Amino acid sequence: MTSKKLSIRDMSFIGLFTALIAICAQISIPLPGGVPFTLQTFAIQLAGIILGAKKGALAAIIYVLLGAVGLPVFARLMGGFNIVVGPTGGFLLSFPIMAFIIGIGATKNNVVSLAVGLFIGMTVNFLCGMMFFTIVMSSNLPAAFFATVLPFIPFEIIQIFFLAIIGIRLKTALAKGGLLL
Repeated sequence: MTSKKLSIRDMSFIGLFTALIAICAQISIPLPGGVPFTLQTFAIQLAGIILGAKKGALAAIIYVLLGAVGLPVFARLMGGFNIVVGPTGGFLLSFPIMAFIIGIGATKNNVVSLAVGLFIGMTVNFLCGMMFFTIVMSSNLPAAFFATVLPFIPFEIIQIFFLAIIGIRLKTALAKGGLLL
């Protein structure tokens, strides 16, 4: 059994996407339910598409770990373990799973497969976020759904449509340009 080591190129792209996730998290609009609207899920989805399942998940894991140890990479320049175990923690903790699922959907290089991967990844993110919110906030499922899922559905549908169309093209263009393997 052989283990594939990460190349310097792989590590560079993982670091780049980790930074992109942190930057996109700062594009944040607070919402009344306590879960802000951010662009970090867009960056997570893009990491899964461009880097693939394992490397995309690794970028997400590093992002969550950096925030958990206190670096201000989460929305509104926040960091700390209290954020990871707080009301939005389920979303954060599901990011690696989300990136992994989307990366699997992107391997076939077709729009339908990618759209399915994006939809499943988004659904896992919503379910984990909603369940975690329910537990942490001692809430019920309908209240958690209205606070953590419903406000985001329209944007996520647009995001899936957009990324399904441009994701494969972007990945192919980067590969042709010699940027990705």
